[in-house]
Amino acid sequence: MISLVIIVEAAPERADDFARFIAEEAADSVANEPGCRQFTVSRSIEKPNVFTLAEFYDDQAALDAHRLTPHFVLFQDRVKEFDLVVGKTVVLGEVIQG
Repeated sequence: MISLVIIVEAAPERADDFARFIAEEAADSVANEPGCRQFTVSRSIEKPNVFTLAEFYDDQAALDAHRLTPHFVLFQDRVKEFDLVVGKTVVLGEVIQG
């Protein structure tokens, strides 16, 4: 299993928009992608414009397929159109327990 953990710093004035769009993306991923096992979104209590995304896929092929879905493309377009993200850290891993 593949894990993808992303810490996103949204533009402070756009944090609520980011929250809405990423919640839609996560729900669509879990509902429509057989290889997506989990997609969790957390919002920082101390810094409400910081989000943690924890995604789990069967394998790299499932993650690659995720990035080609219409809902993922729509999410990426929204991020660019509304200039939602000012920074992010990405960690791709292989799940060794859990």
